[in-house]
Amino acid sequence: AVQLVESGGGSVQSGGSLELSCKVWGHVVTRYCMGWFRRPSGQEREGVASVDTDGQMIYAESVEGRFTIARDTGKNIMYLRMTRLQPADTAMYYCASYRPSWDGSRWRCESNDYNYWGRGTQVTVSS
Repeated sequence: AVQLVESGGGSVQSGGSLELSCKVWGHVVTRYCMGWFRRPSGQEREGVASVDTDGQMIYAESVEGRFTIARDTGKNIMYLRMTRLQPADTAMYYCASYRPSWDGSRWRCESNDYNYWGRGTQVTVSS
């Protein structure tokens, strides 16, 4: 069974940094489509960053240049390295994954049909 467990959240001051971890069981982090999402209190969930099986990363405009995804295949962990944090980054952060589809020549991450989710880790940034 696939299981994703986030850790690393906490409280920091504006301008600080945090590194979130997403430990994965049941699939290899580099062989599935993976992403980070966040849900600020009382708001809709939004995508933060994603990485496909080729290692291509996409970031939301609001975090571009501040957040970075990394993967450690030895530990089977996906990271979200967050710098220059702002109060607007305060949210519950979730990692998620889905199996890529085969188009006849390569695996592709196109559906964004994330079906495996962690329970989240809270990030709070104070001004």
